[in-house]
Amino acid sequence: MPSKSRAKNLVDGEQAEHIACQYLIKQGLTFIDKNFHCPQGELDLIMRDEQTLVIIEVRLRRSNKYGGAVESITQKKQSRIIMATQQYLYDNQIQSAVRFDVIAMSSYENIHWIKNAFQT
Repeated sequence: MPSKSRAKNLVDGEQAEHIACQYLIKQGLTFIDKNFHCPQGELDLIMRDEQTLVIIEVRLRRSNKYGGAVESITQKKQSRIIMATQQYLYDNQIQSAVRFDVIAMSSYENIHWIKNAFQT
């Protein structure tokens, strides 16, 4: 039950990220980190697919009224994710191949995994 002090969309977002993480673990990815924040932006999920570090943007859109989940990841949003990833790699002294994936959800049960959704 969401607390009254937290916006419903934040609670929904956290739930979507949790469901996406569990889904990706079942697909063979390994969980590394979540909700990395820096001045450049935020990374929802950080996982590993064999030797590749995978940055996953999770989007839940129950309606397409203002565009669907995938369409909501604009070029500006992609740039912020890329810059935040560079900061994460620097902060953690990681040298690895990186892939940017998207988990688009129209409900908690309807998960669409887009591998290599965008590039640096």
